[in-house]
Amino acid sequence: MKLVVEGSNLKGSVKIPGSKSHTIRAVAIASLAKGKSIIQSPLFSSDTLSAVKAYRCLGVNISFDEDKDNWIVEGLGGDWKIPDDVIDVGNSGTTMCIALGSAALIREGTIVLTGDHQIRRRPLGPLIKALNELGANVISTRNNNLPPVVVQGRINGGKASVEAISSQYLTSILINAPLADNDTILNVPLLYEKPYVEMTLAWLKEHGISVNYDTEFKKFKISGKQKYKTVNKQIPGDFSSATFFLCAGALPNNDVLCLGLDVNDTQGDKLVLEYLKQMGANIDIKDNGIHVSAQQLKGAEIDLNATPDALPMMAVLSCFASNKTRLYNVPQARLKETDRISVMKEELSKLGAKITELPDGLEIEESRMHSGYVNGHGDHRVVMALAIAGTMLDGTTIIDGYEAVNVTFPTFLESLKSIGGNAHVIE
Repeated sequence: MKLVVEGSNLKGSVKIPGSKSHTIRAVAIASLAKGKSIIQSPLFSSDTLSAVKAYRCLGVNISFDEDKDNWIVEGLGGDWKIPDDVIDVGNSGTTMCIALGSAALIREGTIVLTGDHQIRRRPLGPLIKALNELGANVISTRNNNLPPVVVQGRINGGKASVEAISSQYLTSILINAPLADNDTILNVPLLYEKPYVEMTLAWLKEHGISVNYDTEFKKFKISGKQKYKTVNKQIPGDFSSATFFLCAGALPNNDVLCLGLDVNDTQGDKLVLEYLKQMGANIDIKDNGIHVSAQQLKGAEIDLNATPDALPMMAVLSCFASNKTRLYNVPQARLKETDRISVMKEELSKLGAKITELPDGLEIEESRMHSGYVNGHGDHRVVMALAIAGTMLDGTTIIDGYEAVNVTFPTFLESLKSIGGNAHVIE
């Protein structure tokens, strides 16, 4: 599918869908708890449905109410059934990591996890190594530390080390190790995306799990034989998805109110508000949402290590800022659905951007841009960033691969059109 976008002024309010990160954690923790949980206002997307499918494969009964506004989870306390088939996580890297840790709670039998072509190129080596150090038996079927992976054996606890070039590795162990038979001592010599780990720790604390750790997140002690409390929680709006409309509001002649966001939530991508302030945008935190309006943007040096998902949209925004912007310290953006550093350089260059690829990010100059034909590379965040770029350009911009937005923001087009975006899909 292709998204056709014409130059448009974006003005109005957008309801931001529920957080993907929170929804997947909620599904996992509700499944690990014993008894009935209710997840309120979750994100209904292909990534979150991958999490539902994964835990259903492990024997958890998960159902939806008529409007899908409440998900009911009958958790098994980690007492899994052996799946009849391979667990396919689709395009969800978060589900792959967390469900892999959960699969390593089996006492006997074999579990196989795989995903789509993008998942099968995303490395799992540090997580596999750590799970095996804790007593599991996890192997990569192609012996390359990439999915598919086979799990035959249970984590017992003990000592392990994990280099968290993806925070998902550490999150997986933190969520699942409390159900191991013994205590776990975990060393973390490298950690990217710290706010996502803070989110995980908040979930654990809220649901009765005790974890001790130092202030630098270098060492964790996780007691074994713990039990989760059931979940009864409303999922907040997703700052990662909101990034596209928050940044859109900061672009010339635009004015956008994003509804459903909680600035006190643990989501790391709320740092986008700080990036926008640094670049000179007008931001007003209201009772019902966050209002961003256009101002002359200025270039800045922005450390994106905590927010790799923001890179595609921040790259677009930087094209309209005076002087030069450097987005840096985000090498893990190369390990997402695509190599987002390389892809954004390639696609924005097609539209006239003056952009230089760095080992750990991008350097972008204010650019005189034009419409054109670009490729989303099957990456939902690349597609949405290019769509916002298209609204800023004279003429028609066509983005190939629009269907990728279903991963996190199935209603993106409707939201874009609701604030004046002139866009439609063609097959």
